[in-house]
Amino acid sequence: MIDPNQRSIYLIPLTVLVLLVLFILLVLSPAYSPATSVPATPGDVVRIRTAWSADRGRPGDTIILAIVADIKKGYHINADARQIHPSEDFKPFPTRVTIAAAGDEITAESPRYPQAVPIKAAYAAGDLMSFEGQTVIYLPVKLADTLAPGNQGFKLVFEYQACSDTYCLFPAKINFEESLEVVESGAGVSPINRELFAGFAQGPTATDSRQVNFDLFGLAFAIDASSGLGMILLLLTAALGGLLLNFTPCVLPLIPIKIISLSHVAQDRKQCFMLGLAMFAGVLAFWLVIGILIALVSDFSATNQLFQYPAFTILVGIVIGSMAAGMFGFFNVRLPNFIYMINPEQDTLRGSFGLGILAAILSTPCTAPFMGAAAAWAATQPPASTLATFAAIGTGMALPYLVLSARPAWVEKMPKSGPASNLIKQIMGLFMLAAAVYFIGVGVAALLVDPPNPTTKIYWWPVMLCCAAAGGWLAYRTLLITARATLRLIYAGLGGLLIAASVWGAVQLTDRGPIDWVYYTPERFAQASGENRVIAMVFTAEWCLNCKVLEQGVFKYPRVAALFASDGVVPMKVDITGNNPAGKAKLKEVGTLTIPLLVIFSPSGQEVFKSDFYTADQVIEALTKALGKS
Repeated sequence: MIDPNQRSIYLIPLTVLVLLVLFILLVLSPAYSPATSVPATPGDVVRIRTAWSADRGRPGDTIILAIVADIKKGYHINADARQIHPSEDFKPFPTRVTIAAAGDEITAESPRYPQAVPIKAAYAAGDLMSFEGQTVIYLPVKLADTLAPGNQGFKLVFEYQACSDTYCLFPAKINFEESLEVVESGAGVSPINRELFAGFAQGPTATDSRQVNFDLFGLAFAIDASSGLGMILLLLTAALGGLLLNFTPCVLPLIPIKIISLSHVAQDRKQCFMLGLAMFAGVLAFWLVIGILIALVSDFSATNQLFQYPAFTILVGIVIGSMAAGMFGFFNVRLPNFIYMINPEQDTLRGSFGLGILAAILSTPCTAPFMGAAAAWAATQPPASTLATFAAIGTGMALPYLVLSARPAWVEKMPKSGPASNLIKQIMGLFMLAAAVYFIGVGVAALLVDPPNPTTKIYWWPVMLCCAAAGGWLAYRTLLITARATLRLIYAGLGGLLIAASVWGAVQLTDRGPIDWVYYTPERFAQASGENRVIAMVFTAEWCLNCKVLEQGVFKYPRVAALFASDGVVPMKVDITGNNPAGKAKLKEVGTLTIPLLVIFSPSGQEVFKSDFYTADQVIEALTKALGKS
């Protein structure tokens, strides 16, 4: 037992050790600077109050919540992460506003912070980007269309660090609760606190969720679906998008197969029409099922979501490979019945219906012009509007097959038998085999990827090998089945061009390209924002062929690549090929459900450009504007 008279021998060094540790922590702490005294507490310096932009909200509205920080004179708080300038001698704690708890039907966009001002401080070498006086932060709050009327509450957190020009207080956190009255759709909503919201760029009142914005290579327009005429225009636009799906790289290879199938029964008008009608029904049925899933299943929100599951992608590849075997006549061995159901050589209603379903499935990785915006809007609407929109997309996509079957004269000139007919089927079979290898390769790559790292692209070589084989077979068989010099020259030349194009395609699609991409994580995005740099964010996936087309046509353009390589720009890629929850969450955060997508953020964090179909000139103009260049 220690003698009480000897306790000081142990207490003195222990006390000195504790004080020394506290001193080291105080000096080295990145969120605190040397100070002689702390005459105030954070709560004495900053007071928080809130205000809404409207007296109440309706399902589907976006209401703005203002968080007002009244900062005591002589003090300031550090700016948000996008605007602060960390240095070696001082690393400020950024101001941030977050929702800590809310219902699934209440979501918040990124807070809109005011422009920070530079402030001199004795403890930092450079200017500190800060907020002072009355600081207003705007938080757009989105109310889901399915939100029930009533009083809705949620919890928020306001984090900050208050400083004077000679010292900083410890970072502080304020937890507070907020509520909003939600009324039925169609009820009146009145703007309030107009003066407070005069600085909000997008307007203080609730926004109408019935407006759909379209942008195709700079051709921008909006449709107000709140009226009957507006809804009709929207459905027609969605149907046009569905029609254009047939010309995307995903679906295009199936069209010649259907033409071949119809040509065999072109002389029987009734049978030809019934086969076309069956395929029409198959396409429409699939899109209706997609609409039902999006309307009723909360975890299902996008048409391309199926291809985010590698097992599904691989299964699609196996089915297409079986179809390719059927094109070569390799069905001597008995296969599962579902393979025969989609075999295009079987001119039956069941087979044509199955081919329609397959065509619709193959279309989901791609997004056609106008279709993406309509589908994304429909995913946020009541079930009736959702189903109507997806039915319009399916009708537009299926329409060409019905038209072809109704006009047999357009397809009856296709060779129905003999070497030429067999050659066409064999060439299409090789293209189908290339598609099968592509989907299987994408599925395997998704299984092996470790997000956010990029997936392997090696599978493009066997894909292009199949395409090159189609060119070689076309040239070789043409020389054997015809003696006409003109036909030999044309088709052998086409075969040679196809071989060359396949080799070139494999090289281009496996090349990293001229842009040094940063692959998205929330931390990397926050770091780039904190450095006050422009962020060019590209959403992509290996199963998205439209993404590949845009990337090859836009991002390899020299002027675009040069801008992306400049010091003020961070080229960031969000690859959602595999299980990438952070990437999918970011896609939802920017207000879109489909890809491809390009979003450009200014140094202050504001969106200056967002489009799913864009040109090199548009990207150059947007980046130049974001960089503040003329």
